[in-house]
Amino acid sequence: MAQPSVQLASIDEDKSLSQHKQQDIKITVASQTHTKPCPDLLNGPRKDYITTGIPLYEASIKGDWKAAKAILDKRHELVRYSITENGETALHVAASAKSTKQVEDFVENLIEYMEKTDLELENNSSNTALCLAAAAGNVKMVKIMVKKNKALVAITGSQQMTPLYMAALFGHYEVVKFLYDNSQNLHDDCWTPQNRGWLLLKCVETDMFDIALKIVQEYPDLRSSGSVLGVLAKKADVFAETESNIFKKTFNWVINPKKQVLERESKAKALELLTLIWENIAEKPRNEIDAIIRGPPDPLVKPDDKSPSDKEEQTFELLKRISDGIDKMPFEIRNLIKDSPPVIRPNVPIRGNPTKKYSARIIFVAAEMGNTRFIIELIRKYPDLIWKVNDNNQSIFHTAVKHRHEGIYNLLYEIGSMKDLITPLKDKNDNNMLHLVGKSAKKKRLEDVSGVALQMQRELLWFKEVENMIPPSYRERRNKEGLTPHELFTREHKELVKQGEDWMKDTASQCMVVAALIATIVFAAAFTVPGGYNQDDGIPYFKRKGTFIAFVVSDAVSLFSSSASILMFLSILTSRYAERDFLESLPKKLMIVLLFATLQFPLWKDIFRSTYGSRYLFRPKKQVLYYEDSMSNHRWWFPFRVPFISKCTSKILKLL
Repeated sequence: MAQPSVQLASIDEDKSLSQHKQQDIKITVASQTHTKPCPDLLNGPRKDYITTGIPLYEASIKGDWKAAKAILDKRHELVRYSITENGETALHVAASAKSTKQVEDFVENLIEYMEKTDLELENNSSNTALCLAAAAGNVKMVKIMVKKNKALVAITGSQQMTPLYMAALFGHYEVVKFLYDNSQNLHDDCWTPQNRGWLLLKCVETDMFDIALKIVQEYPDLRSSGSVLGVLAKKADVFAETESNIFKKTFNWVINPKKQVLERESKAKALELLTLIWENIAEKPRNEIDAIIRGPPDPLVKPDDKSPSDKEEQTFELLKRISDGIDKMPFEIRNLIKDSPPVIRPNVPIRGNPTKKYSARIIFVAAEMGNTRFIIELIRKYPDLIWKVNDNNQSIFHTAVKHRHEGIYNLLYEIGSMKDLITPLKDKNDNNMLHLVGKSAKKKRLEDVSGVALQMQRELLWFKEVENMIPPSYRERRNKEGLTPHELFTREHKELVKQGEDWMKDTASQCMVVAALIATIVFAAAFTVPGGYNQDDGIPYFKRKGTFIAFVVSDAVSLFSSSASILMFLSILTSRYAERDFLESLPKKLMIVLLFATLQFPLWKDIFRSTYGSRYLFRPKKQVLYYEDSMSNHRWWFPFRVPFISKCTSKILKLL
């Protein structure tokens, strides 16, 4: 069978594909017969189309089988006729419609009127009805069509995309799973190494790790895919540890156990896929490993693609255009101006052969995303990755500090004295690690902490931690702007300090109103005791009652706590609000007053966790980099461990 070469444009506009230069790939596909619907209904008398074609179209999109059957019983050949200008048949229209039980029944009944070859009809975009159903995620329609004609799974559609790839492109897992099981493990003529790789990449992008694992197990040549490794580097959530809060974990398992099981299995497959791919890459020569990790260079920006931004660039662009215009002038005009003073070219950077930049370095993408588990797996097979730097001369630990990912930063504690050689590194602007943490964190990272004052507290915690990490001689170094790390921190966080001050004052003011109201009520209650007083001696009638004693004690406690809260709130309102006050002073004051106001327990809990719990962000007791831990054998996905449960049970029995 002849196999013509097909020029394939970019399959989609996805970044991961464009980065790997897939817009001009030539692949070889098996030649297939493209059958088109009969256009007679559209090209014939318009009245015939209005009375027959439009009602059939409406019936198809609504799933009205009764109306469609009445038309097809009179003209059975209309199942092979196009009823839209794009060449869609009634089956194409129904496959693109919203998936409802009525439409699914319509498709099932319509297929009974069709021959097997009728299902292979393609619209003007070269898509069969199966392609449209797969792209729409209509799994029942897909099953009905494949049952009628199994050859449909091997018929490619627009831009040579298979129905399986279309389903993966839009993230329809059930459709992908069914079509993969019916695609003979991608051995059909329509499959080539190129589009198998595309499918693998798309499955990883859409978190279909079980399908991706099957593909790499079937085709070992795909196990060294740097593209897949690059996609996995961005999936920090997939490799993140499960919820550490035992109560939330239990609640999630009680509410939706099926979802928790599926997530656990998906994460286990993702880790298995990462391990399999990285083991194959790690066996390659060092220069090949470095090339894969480095990724493709950034595309060079042509002058026509981006207009110059500064005056020097604009001057050069203007001179270049004038020069080009002079070259196109007639010979006589050039002679008139040849004796004019020469134009001095401004001192601008040479545009030819610019230095290549690699912003897509896999290890640094993972560090930027906070993908700790991914980085651990890579370092275990290639320890020298800790010394790699990006285009700005920053290590993965500098990147982690810049983006506030404590999981990656804490790996510094596991590499011994080597950290003293990494932390002093300076980037091209002479910023060391303390300068980087002095810059304000991204808004997304700040929003992980509730309350602006607590966000400022978290920034101070980071600064103090890195300050203790780097050598003392680097703490006062200046960058190219002439700023020390602390000066840079003050400048970058000026607005956050102001917002934190406003947040603390607003919170204190609102809570003080409540505390004053409580104090007023309990003070009045102290003089209007239940049951009243004896008029002769002024002693309360219920003095000897236990409930009266409880009333007096609770009233006194309420009066004391509300009065203390008011005083502490006043202390907060009159604070100086310096940077260092946000670290401990202000949060502790707010914690004390909220402890008295028990109605503010959720806010108190957040402040307590941020003030004292944040101390355990750094210097972890558990080592994970060069030690096999529970994550590696997938037990870390389970909500509980048997030894933990048995230990808790034994303690409870002892108390009983």
